[in-house]
Amino acid sequence: MGGYLSPSSANVSEGTLDFSSAEITNLIDRALAEDVGRGDLTSLVTLDGDSKAKGTFNSKQRLVVAGLPLARKVFEALDPSLEWQGAVEDGSEVAAGTPLASICGAAGSLLTGERVALNFLQHLSGIATFTLRLKGILTGTRALILDTRKTTPGLRSLEKYAVRAGGGTNHRMRLDDGILIKGNHLRLAGSIRAAVARALRGRPEGFRVEVEVTSRAELNDAIQAGADGVLLDNMSPAEVHECVQFVAGRVRVEVSGGIDAANIRAYAEAGADYISVGALTHSARAADINFRIAPI
Repeated sequence: MGGYLSPSSANVSEGTLDFSSAEITNLIDRALAEDVGRGDLTSLVTLDGDSKAKGTFNSKQRLVVAGLPLARKVFEALDPSLEWQGAVEDGSEVAAGTPLASICGAAGSLLTGERVALNFLQHLSGIATFTLRLKGILTGTRALILDTRKTTPGLRSLEKYAVRAGGGTNHRMRLDDGILIKGNHLRLAGSIRAAVARALRGRPEGFRVEVEVTSRAELNDAIQAGADGVLLDNMSPAEVHECVQFVAGRVRVEVSGGIDAANIRAYAEAGADYISVGALTHSARAADINFRIAPI
């Protein structure tokens, strides 16, 4: 395998999400059931049954769009007669005040689907926007931003899709996507050398072996054991620089631990090949998007 990431992760980072999959359909069904219950009582008692309207999603800040196909599927699940009109594509960076998409039809259906569609769209666009912000800070360096498995249960494929929309790179989608020997593995295996030796013997064809290390001594053990990559965990930029100099290109270097907008540039300039940022998916602020409905 030519790259550092696992074969599956490489495909994920380059591909697109199938919004017609059973996974997405089931997720939308659960989200609607959670929000709607036995029916949208307020709309039922305030609207005429034949009321028609047009709803428009608008950005209220500069953002990267992610999740429009999902929002569309929410309304399609509620009412297939609704007419969707997209204005921009996922991955587009737009200014505040930009219409993103509109949808026309039964007013009650628009009101019923509004919150679920916005929840998805705001969350995913927030991840994409934060990812692009961090990527911009790295301009001129060689480092790539990686996401992690620190995702919302059940939403991983969507959140990693949003990372891609913002220009980031997916790491492991699942535990079967790559071999990353971390601290708990090492304690159970007995040592870095023992864990790496077993991994090298048992790995499927095409998979590289990466080891989490927290010191120069552990780094040396990982290299001597034949690891393909190392994850420098919770080191300062100065410590990362020293480790990169020691590695001298023998293995790929990933860094993680407490990395944010304030320090990510320093880690990139220290020479890291990859920077893992769990905050991309677990702490990104929801994007400010509204849905304005008017009668037609």
